[in-house]
Amino acid sequence: MATMTETPTPAPARPRAKQSSATVGLKRFVFHLVLIAAAMVMIYPLLWMLSASLKPLDEIFSDPGLVPSSWEWGNYADGWNALPHPFEKYIWNSMVIVAGSILGNLVSCSMAAYAFARLKFPMRGMLFAIMLGTIMLPIHVVIIPQYILFNELGWVDTFWPLIVPKLLATDAFFVFLMVQFIRGLPKELDEAASIDGCGYWGTYLRVIMPLCMPALATTAIFTFIWTWNDFYSQLIYLRDVDLQTVPLALRLFMDSTGTTNWGALFAMSIVALGPIFGFFLAGQRYLVRGIATTGIK
Repeated sequence: MATMTETPTPAPARPRAKQSSATVGLKRFVFHLVLIAAAMVMIYPLLWMLSASLKPLDEIFSDPGLVPSSWEWGNYADGWNALPHPFEKYIWNSMVIVAGSILGNLVSCSMAAYAFARLKFPMRGMLFAIMLGTIMLPIHVVIIPQYILFNELGWVDTFWPLIVPKLLATDAFFVFLMVQFIRGLPKELDEAASIDGCGYWGTYLRVIMPLCMPALATTAIFTFIWTWNDFYSQLIYLRDVDLQTVPLALRLFMDSTGTTNWGALFAMSIVALGPIFGFFLAGQRYLVRGIATTGIK
């Protein structure tokens, strides 16, 4: 009678040795040290400009250190009153343009995005592709016909050429951003709103827009930054000193003869960065959420 042989069972695999807490702590320390070093490299120009705004004129380019030998707080007072108007005048002009641009983009781009994402109409795909193609169109291609049009309307030397195009959903990037966000919202919400008696406008105002707050905040923040820093368009359309904005005012500090008041220029540059930092910090939470959830279904 044949005897049955037992097959040997394999030995259990040894568990991997866990890394010691000291090794993990060292890796985290090195990782954060690298991040801090990279952050210091990126933030160094801002720190240098802040330091230069508090230095005497003869030390701005001769002393590479960040700590001034003597604090020249008068650069801020000189810069505030050095131009034909106090600097608050130019800040107010920029604020007017920025407010109109943000309002125009939020209304027009959200309406266009809702139409592309939810409504069905002829040639929707082709029109959406054409809209995306305008992102690759340089501003230098359209600036001349735009200037001729606005000049015929008598809008040159007014704020209208910088605000009215925003009311027509001309920023295709923001339309695309909102389309991707709205497509990620469940369509059952639209059906429930339709059962409750909401039409397209009711669904857009009561359902879609409240849920699109992250995308709207992202649009508002980028519109604020891009409009506030826009030098090219404002230089073309605003020639009157009473209408000039912060970027154009900073350019006025640079004299053609080479006698530039660098201390006042850097001081007002720091002042000009204040609204950008404030607006960004106020909407940072919505900005991260809007970018992280765009396109997720």
